[in-house]
Amino acid sequence: MKPVPVLLAALSLLLPTPAAAQKAYNVIDWKAPATLSTYLLQQMHGQYDQRRAAWSQATQSAEQMRTYQDSARARFRRVLGPLPPRTPLKARVTGTLARTGFRIEKVIYESTPNHHVTANLYVPDGKGKRPAVLLFCGHEQESKATESYQKTAILFARNGFLVLVIDPISQGERMQLTDAAGKPLTRGGTTEHTLLNAQAALLGRTVPAAQLWDNVRGLDYLLTRREVDAERIGCLGNSGGATQTAYFLGFDDRVKVAALCSYVAAGERNLELTGPADGCVMLPGAGAAGLDLTEYPLIFAPKPLLLLAARYDFVDYTSMEATHQELQQAYRLLGQPEQIGMFTYDDGHGISQPKREAAVTWFRKFLLQDATPVREPNLATLPEKELWCTATGQVNTAFRQEVTLTQIYAEEAKKLGQARASLTAEQLRAQVQQQLQLAPTSPTVAEVKEETTVKGIAWQKLLLRRAGEPPLPLLLALPAGGTAPQRVVIMLSDGGKNTLADSYAYIQGYLQQQTAVVLSDLRGLGETTDPAAFNDPKYYNHEYRPALLSLHLGRPLLRQRVTDILTVLDWAGSKTGLQGKPQEVHATGLVGVAALHAAVLTERISRLELRQAPTSFQDMLREPTRKDTYSWVLPGVLRRYDLPQLRQALGPRLVEEK
Repeated sequence: MKPVPVLLAALSLLLPTPAAAQKAYNVIDWKAPATLSTYLLQQMHGQYDQRRAAWSQATQSAEQMRTYQDSARARFRRVLGPLPPRTPLKARVTGTLARTGFRIEKVIYESTPNHHVTANLYVPDGKGKRPAVLLFCGHEQESKATESYQKTAILFARNGFLVLVIDPISQGERMQLTDAAGKPLTRGGTTEHTLLNAQAALLGRTVPAAQLWDNVRGLDYLLTRREVDAERIGCLGNSGGATQTAYFLGFDDRVKVAALCSYVAAGERNLELTGPADGCVMLPGAGAAGLDLTEYPLIFAPKPLLLLAARYDFVDYTSMEATHQELQQAYRLLGQPEQIGMFTYDDGHGISQPKREAAVTWFRKFLLQDATPVREPNLATLPEKELWCTATGQVNTAFRQEVTLTQIYAEEAKKLGQARASLTAEQLRAQVQQQLQLAPTSPTVAEVKEETTVKGIAWQKLLLRRAGEPPLPLLLALPAGGTAPQRVVIMLSDGGKNTLADSYAYIQGYLQQQTAVVLSDLRGLGETTDPAAFNDPKYYNHEYRPALLSLHLGRPLLRQRVTDILTVLDWAGSKTGLQGKPQEVHATGLVGVAALHAAVLTERISRLELRQAPTSFQDMLREPTRKDTYSWVLPGVLRRYDLPQLRQALGPRLVEEK
């Protein structure tokens, strides 16, 4: 049977669908938009219900709390991803600034070979060993040069502490995505974090793990200094730096005292109120692992820990209170109730003067045995350029052999590809099944809504329902005159079914060839698109909120859409008049990746036509600023297979237009 020319379909996707036609094609008649985010939030609350039950059990005794701590540590390290081996730091001091009562040393070290970390070390005047503090910066682009971080470091230094202030990845002098002149290719560090975390996820890695390793090596450097007392190490951070601190506390037991200011992490209430934070916070699968704000610092208990909070912070204050209350329960059970504290001030996000004073007082109490309240005098800070550790202000231009995270990930992907064994079709199918971890399917129920005729095409509107999954809007057109269809074509597009339904001549061509045409909105597309997310994209992603929520749940968006395709196939294969007919899938855009996976999983797809689909998961590594990458991220997928293998496995069943 001669296929309808695909050019018409491709062109039709470039044309807007009239508003009247859009409404005519709509299946869902609910008053509120049927967004995917609503479903995902419900799934998230279900996961955290299980977490609350486990927490309730843990609070029954000290022994059960310690068991819960051990479990939290294991779960955290599992979702964190692998860490590199220790390699030579090659640390050097590139300059020194003399200040009143202390000096600032400009430090550079390599956390991994040719991957440089820039930091400022504040060293108090005087001799002898002193306590030392790691200070992790929030998302300010100036990073270690931010006024509040300079003042925090100075206040600690004036009170007898060495302080190492580290530039995080994608901030300060450590932008990863730059042009040859060192100019950032994105709009800021949070965007870089997010794009880099998508790349890392493909390898089963995370940007938080990369940041953690930079910080671990920072502590390694501190302990090489003769001025540092290794038994008196503290750690604190603000905002994203507080998240770094929380992760650090869950990993490195060399820290004795800590503080979290404006603590941000991917937890239940924060995700519900403000949506997913940027990529330096996101740990795929953290929700499925039952990790909330409490779990990371809980691993540190019962060592002294102070929470610094603000009632008018955009970070939900009640979440901080709830975290404090749970930590109080744990510290009481573990016999050290006085070693958990919370300081609240009536201001906003950030480590303001009252919080700095509270933090230094807390550290002095436990590391210097002096609880005298600290007061901050007027403190003079320096311009960013004076604190540069490199000559150019960016490691990418200061070091000819600098290796960025993108290069690290690309090299690992290349090695994995070279080492990947050739798989039979059955072996590849097993790999895809293991990767996606699809849940057993439940029966599909089709709810018939109504019929509508547009430009001579009669459409049946249906809503497919499957227990535990969101409903799928679907349009069905059958050949005219009661002619029995000889095949079924299921059409999918990133723009949703309405963009396809408006291609009248294209659809009629199939109907005239005795073909039943099925148009479906996969979840989060078409009628179930989250309007707010689509109209206000974040970090180069139109689907940022649902995609990140999905990763948090341990259910990547791609995996969910494969489930939807299988649901449509199940329905079509059981519908009277369509049973036993060859089923084709035609997919345009990113949904083509989901269609590829579905076609490998089931031979019910007799033919797969792809248009404008990504060629490889490694496209994300080759194009770091590529848009909408989170729509098709699968954590760890490159350790199993890549898209060319899926294409090859389909053989003549696959037809593709670029």
